[in-house]
Amino acid sequence: MWKVGAVACACLLVVSNLRALQTIQVETADTTITLKAGADSPSLLQLSGKDGFIWRNQNPAALIDFVEIGGRRTPVHWAVNLAASKIGPSRVELVYDSASPYLRLFWAWRARAVNGALEHSIRIQNLSAYDLWMPMQDSLQFDWRIPADDALEALWVEKGAGGPSAEGTHRNTISNGYKWTGQSSTYAHPAPGQQREMIPFALVERSDPDRGGWYMGIEFSGRTRITVRRSGDTLDVTAGLNPEPGPFRTHLEPGESFESPTIFIGAFRGDPDDAANTLRRWVRQVLNNPVAVRNPHYPLLVNNSWGSGMAINEKQAHAMIRDSAELGFEMFHLDAGWFRGVGDWYPDPQKFPNGLASVADYAHSFGLKFGLWMDWAQASLDRHPGSLYINDPKTRDWLITDPPPDWKQGDEFKGITIDLGVPAAHDWAAATVSRVVKDYHLDMLEHDGYVVAQGCDRNDHPHAPPDAAHLRRFEDSGFLWVESSNSTDVSYHGTRSYYDIYSHLREEYPNLLLEICNDGGRMVDFGSAAHGDYFSISDAYDPLSNRRAFYDSSYVLPPAMLESYVEKWPAPRIENFLYVLRSGMMGWFTLMLDTTTWTAEEHAAAREALAVYKSRLRPLIRDADLYHVSSRPDGVHWDGIEYFDPGRRSGALFAFRGSSPEESSHLFVLRGLNVATSYRLTFHDYSSPEQTISGEELMNKGVRVSLPLPDSSELVFIQEISR
Repeated sequence: MWKVGAVACACLLVVSNLRALQTIQVETADTTITLKAGADSPSLLQLSGKDGFIWRNQNPAALIDFVEIGGRRTPVHWAVNLAASKIGPSRVELVYDSASPYLRLFWAWRARAVNGALEHSIRIQNLSAYDLWMPMQDSLQFDWRIPADDALEALWVEKGAGGPSAEGTHRNTISNGYKWTGQSSTYAHPAPGQQREMIPFALVERSDPDRGGWYMGIEFSGRTRITVRRSGDTLDVTAGLNPEPGPFRTHLEPGESFESPTIFIGAFRGDPDDAANTLRRWVRQVLNNPVAVRNPHYPLLVNNSWGSGMAINEKQAHAMIRDSAELGFEMFHLDAGWFRGVGDWYPDPQKFPNGLASVADYAHSFGLKFGLWMDWAQASLDRHPGSLYINDPKTRDWLITDPPPDWKQGDEFKGITIDLGVPAAHDWAAATVSRVVKDYHLDMLEHDGYVVAQGCDRNDHPHAPPDAAHLRRFEDSGFLWVESSNSTDVSYHGTRSYYDIYSHLREEYPNLLLEICNDGGRMVDFGSAAHGDYFSISDAYDPLSNRRAFYDSSYVLPPAMLESYVEKWPAPRIENFLYVLRSGMMGWFTLMLDTTTWTAEEHAAAREALAVYKSRLRPLIRDADLYHVSSRPDGVHWDGIEYFDPGRRSGALFAFRGSSPEESSHLFVLRGLNVATSYRLTFHDYSSPEQTISGEELMNKGVRVSLPLPDSSELVFIQEISR
């Protein structure tokens, strides 16, 4: 049996006789999968981890069995290609060929880190001389055989989107007959009563005393889904592109390839927080931009101009920059309102008579970085030369649909989405964002709106044409939407184009930070984690929404990536003011207020809070383990998040008291400590005496936090005492 791992061997081997290899193992320190190259289909035989439990698969991989050529279905018969298959130091690639039509399929697994998950991908190449249409190829499908009486539980997490819902983090019992499908896209506007979109991730946990299980995620920002079904002794799981609405089909010219969304899968021992701590480290090491992650100031403290909305101008920006520097912020973020019009990405000369480069240089003179909002995939009614004008014959065909003659913009900062899958639209967008970064001296670029279309009704774009019988066009808040059978293919091409634009932008400007907003929290996924540096996790900015969105998304993504926008909120006492700030300080902190309007007391409190963030909280947010040590926030009762870094032997507890007047204290049971040692606990805000408590007591009985006022907070710093 061959073993492949992140440090397993030192050379690439071309396999000449896979039949001699009964099985192949790919592994990290946490996860081992066993593969087999069958004659006409590969197999994932089993998955196992440190908990010792083995998940055994019952069926080989399901590969497409037909394509369409000239309007006719043509059967596809796969046969393993032994000579072309490869085993390398951290990668297995099994190759299957179809003789007629001539296709080649690459079924690959790789380990990109010593710990954590393994990645899987499928690529199908059209080596024939024909144009063809390919049906849905799922990224991964397996049928675990499990004892019929095994107790299983699933965890999945909603996107914050327009604002977190009342639940957010879902724990479902997987009993016989269970069926769940989670969907993800880049727009997330469900109707009332519909299940909300997920961060494309699912976890299945065994409920026996040993505990443990597996998790998986999809590294793609387009229309994807994960389905989990249980029937008797079978747990059936499918992940990849979303086949609905369908049927899905995508076009391949001779020489072109289809690439399924990459899947990662990992095994874990313990509970979901244990899995999450492994996963977050893996995301940082494997997916995140190493230039950003290595910067000791990441995540940054940011002041954003949106507290003034579209009214921002040069004079006010200068005042905010001066105050931001005095308070200790590290970046000034100029939000919407700076441009002449949507699709016309030049500064409004009435608001910014000296242009944007001068504002950036002014920020730089105070030691601040300069970031900029942009909705670069939108066209509008703006007629300035160089803008994306919806009636320009050159660019009108890039739109996802023809707008009605009386169409009007719903907002000053939104227009009609272009289809980035169109090569000319891709090239315009790539040139435009590059120009903006260069000309305006940017350190950070934020994209908002919808860069990847929901659907498109054009017949001459690279995606599949729509099904006219099921085509739906509608308008919502000035946006035009299209849905049809081709929506997933529109999304597939648009997402790949978007990734290409940002990958080249990153190569051109390696120190540029990229914020992913996308109408707030609608594009929080692992594909975005590989192409941007941080997310807006919700489009609602009050303290409860920020804590809820953070609680949810921190189960699956590094907290340093999770940006909370903090807006003005009633704060009659300075304790309430700090409660507002700290509700956004557990990850990437961005303030959306004009701080020049603060009182002297608020200035002093904020200055001290930002200093504590830099010196004591940011190192933990970057590197520490995170534990959800309370129920999900409801705004009424207490809630909290704990960080603890075993390397530094220190941590912090964010404790929040809700609005209930009865609950003046709460007991938090901590995690991740050493039962054999003691810890010094320091309460930052109140005159609670410093305490020394054993790790065993903290993890069994907990620490009591008392706060005299509702809607207030406390930071409890935890330091291990030398043994």
